[in-house]
Amino acid sequence: MEKLDHPQLKETLYYEQLPNGLQVYLLPKPGFQKTYATFTTKYGSIDNTFQRVGQEKHQVPDGIAHFLEHKMFEQESGEDVFQQFARQGAAANAFTSFTRTAYLFSCTNNTTENLLTLLNFVQEPYFTDQNVEKEKGIIGQEIKMYDDNPDWRSYFGLIEAFYQNHPVKIDIAGTVDSISKITKETLYNCYHTFYHPSNMLLFVVGGIDADQIMTLIRDNQAGKKFEPPAKIDRFYPEESNAVSEAKKIMKLSVQTPKCLMGYKEKNTEVNRTGTDRLKQELATQICLDVMFSPSSDFYQSLYDDGIIDETFGFEYSLEPGYGFTLFGGDTHHPEELIKRIQEEVPRRLSTGVTQAEFDRIQKKRIGASLRSLNSLEWIANQFTSYRFQEADLFDIIPTLEKLTLEDVNQRLKTHFQPEQFAVSLVMPK
Repeated sequence: MEKLDHPQLKETLYYEQLPNGLQVYLLPKPGFQKTYATFTTKYGSIDNTFQRVGQEKHQVPDGIAHFLEHKMFEQESGEDVFQQFARQGAAANAFTSFTRTAYLFSCTNNTTENLLTLLNFVQEPYFTDQNVEKEKGIIGQEIKMYDDNPDWRSYFGLIEAFYQNHPVKIDIAGTVDSISKITKETLYNCYHTFYHPSNMLLFVVGGIDADQIMTLIRDNQAGKKFEPPAKIDRFYPEESNAVSEAKKIMKLSVQTPKCLMGYKEKNTEVNRTGTDRLKQELATQICLDVMFSPSSDFYQSLYDDGIIDETFGFEYSLEPGYGFTLFGGDTHHPEELIKRIQEEVPRRLSTGVTQAEFDRIQKKRIGASLRSLNSLEWIANQFTSYRFQEADLFDIIPTLEKLTLEDVNQRLKTHFQPEQFAVSLVMPK
């Protein structure tokens, strides 16, 4: 077991890659009663065309990663996994994103029992024709519910406006039609491709003894048999730098219009890894913070004029193959908001971020990152996301400290270009 010290943050991380390829990271937090664990596979909704070395190429129905996540909780014994966790004093959950699927629990006691439950149910799939057909109805209802959710439609509307071909534009759950094509055979194929330990990461943080927990994990994995690891090739369609459409408008049952807008990342900027990826993310977040945070003059002017309210926010997403900024919220004056944004960003491109603004936001971001390290949930979910992109969560603060005003202004010019801009509007019917 390798010991990774981060003296600046007073954190010690333990790491081991098991013989079956599983990466295990443990972060003891002395004084914490709670433990939080995530068991994550590098497999998300965009991975719908793939090939294992030595096997044929597969194209599977949209939404299958999410469907598989649901079915993993089905046990041959008929026992409900959630009830099992509850009996052991744990709260369990799972989620599927564009690029990963995670299974998780938190507890204040019975950590070893809960960890074994997590490992065992994720590594014991049970699919039948009957339970797959039953799930189609359940997930179909979920899809229809999200189709009527204005916030979700606004968010996906912007992604659809950005992307012409990349599967990130497809809803994570797929469509009622696409999931109707899922069979137990396709589920097992995806499971054995992407749920191999060599494609997964286990992270445990909290009031744990690292030696004891690592021994438990080693013994559990040594008692199971897996096929030898096989390289997975993932295929994505070629994507243009240009946005798919400048403005996408939908009409739903809303009282107040929802307006999201942002900038699509160029192809040259989406495949960074390690520290380069961190640097790009942090520089972009500082740009967004300077322009659109509640402490900015621009935000205050929009708020004072009644153009935005407290729902206005921003974020940056960067994953292999795609990336974008988005900002916006509810507004009774969507066209005025778009106009003001399209005036403000070019002004910023000409003036740049000032040294005073950079210093203030840099300190703010460092402080926020330090506070976040007290949240076990934040650590666990962020750590795996960064690790899958060869970056280290604990490098955020050192990278922020090394970031310069020049880095931020260069990023401002690179990313916030008018031809990369798109808008998603949800208007009242």
